[in-house]
Amino acid sequence: MTDFVIEYYSHEGYADLQTLKLMNNYATFLKKPLTLGMFVPVDEKGNILKEPKNYTSWKSLKHNKKGSAGNAESAVFEEYKVYQKAERKCLFEGFTIAYNGYSVVRIVAEYDKSIELSFNKNDKSFQSFNDIESLTRFGEIYLNGAALKKIGIQ
Repeated sequence: MTDFVIEYYSHEGYADLQTLKLMNNYATFLKKPLTLGMFVPVDEKGNILKEPKNYTSWKSLKHNKKGSAGNAESAVFEEYKVYQKAERKCLFEGFTIAYNGYSVVRIVAEYDKSIELSFNKNDKSFQSFNDIESLTRFGEIYLNGAALKKIGIQ
């Protein structure tokens, strides 16, 4: 938070109200309670969604990219659309499921395997971490475009 404030105040031309709004957005963002859906795609009940077969290939097609109009064959590709919608709700990049057990899910950052988080399925909470700000103990965790948009940077 301090780096963010110093960075924005060092740039001339930012109106005070704009800067205050960004700082408020960022502070509010940092205080959000962690959910599994911030890291990996989940359904409405918070259950992990399995990536559909050939999803990466399907997503790479121009007409299936974010913001495209209608997609044909909606019944056939509903699983893909549900997964894509859940994926867009994630706020952090590069996390994968390392273990999905009966009561615990362990996720790791693809770019740094030492960044590991355990999620308790029973009480729907992370072990050792309460909010986004608590993740600052790690050196690098990457926000995606959805997170930056919530803060007001994009």
